[in-house]
Amino acid sequence: MRVIAIEEHMFPRGMIESESLDMGLRASARIPQLDEVGEARLRLMDEAGIDVQVLSALGWVVQNLGPERSVPLSRELNERLARTVDEHPERYRAFASLPMTDPEEAARELERCVERLGFLGAMIHGQTDGVFLDHPRVRPILAAAERLGVPIYLHPAPPPPVIEQTYYSGLPPEVSACLSTSGWGWHAEAGMHVLRMVVSGVFEELPALKIITGHMGEGIPFHLDRIQSMLGPVVTGQSMTIADRLCSNLFITTAGYNFDAPLRCALSTFGIDRVLFSVDHPFGDSRRATEFLRGTPVSDEEREKIAHLNAEALLGI
Repeated sequence: MRVIAIEEHMFPRGMIESESLDMGLRASARIPQLDEVGEARLRLMDEAGIDVQVLSALGWVVQNLGPERSVPLSRELNERLARTVDEHPERYRAFASLPMTDPEEAARELERCVERLGFLGAMIHGQTDGVFLDHPRVRPILAAAERLGVPIYLHPAPPPPVIEQTYYSGLPPEVSACLSTSGWGWHAEAGMHVLRMVVSGVFEELPALKIITGHMGEGIPFHLDRIQSMLGPVVTGQSMTIADRLCSNLFITTAGYNFDAPLRCALSTFGIDRVLFSVDHPFGDSRRATEFLRGTPVSDEEREKIAHLNAEALLGI
């Protein structure tokens, strides 16, 4: 069985050091693994039975810089990704990193990465300066993705200072850092981010736009019936219900979730064609993720779709 993992992170150590980038407590502990895109990573993939990784820079820290730094650093990240893919074209593909503080330049960079470098889409990390993807100023980026026929992978990012202070202050630093991100906060905010895009009419304007979320859908599958019954009646004038819109424009990956119950929930609400395999390397365990994929109680046909067929169809791999 071919296995394609599509949320697999990297970041060059040299750029972190030369640009004095603060990656935060969690990512800083993984810098050696983020930096490694050569034989050690390929060996880990082989041991876990992963044929292809779709690489993405853990680029929230660059995405939020001012345009004078974000534009050239995003371009450098993408050039490094492109070289890595060129060195191992059978094993790696890539999502672009975008300078979100300059939306027009970000749209141009997405176009360059897709049309010239062969990238499969882009990864955007949460808010930028407190702005969600439903804001009109970032519409050129989303319009470019729809025009190019590539998805946006919406990945969580650390919360803005006002949210961090309100919800996560007064705790030990390690606890606050985890609770505000992978321990809870990421998933709540990323799910809300997607819902903001739906209720604000982004998909009415851009009906072919495709969004991917990790972590088994960031809580949306579990809450979908409640979302529809409570939020649906107050969102009027749209061509589709909230639930139908989500099931039409949203794709889900297993990144970081290796449990049967969340997978069953995702499959029952979104269907087998909308769920794709991911590990979340280096924060997820590749061997554990593939063991879960091979052992979870789904049919062989469903397993093949999650493992590679859905990724091939969505990303054109």
